[in-house]
Amino acid sequence: MTAENRANENLARASRAQAKLAESAGQLSESAEQQTDSADRRTELAADRTVLAAERTYAAWVRTGLAALASGIGARALLDGVVAGWLVRATGSVLVLFSGFCFAAAVWRQMARVAPPRPDTRRLPSALLLVVNGFLMLVSLAALVGVWGR
Repeated sequence: MTAENRANENLARASRAQAKLAESAGQLSESAEQQTDSADRRTELAADRTVLAAERTYAAWVRTGLAALASGIGARALLDGVVAGWLVRATGSVLVLFSGFCFAAAVWRQMARVAPPRPDTRRLPSALLLVVNGFLMLVSLAALVGVWGR
């Protein structure tokens, strides 16, 4: 093989290596874009999970408030005539007041805004939360009046 043939062959190899390198760089660039897109999507999904966790927390506060409300009314009904009247009223009052606190805390916790990025999941409407929990607060107030009545 002559020196000229070897030089041409080396030139061809270098040309193929350069083409492979350019193709590899293009794939690397595309892969980096996919990773960026994937990271953005993971961030959005994390924001969605945050919204859903806040809704579960809201539901837990309301559930606890309803249980305390029922316990306060039940304490009045079950303990009447068994223990002193002041103790019945105090027990029922504390439980009913705690239910009101739970209803207020539920709205307060749910109204907290999620920091950017904005989630895809829609949040519960604030007006709905205020109406539902406002009604539950009125029920708690009525129960408190009932505990102190008679």
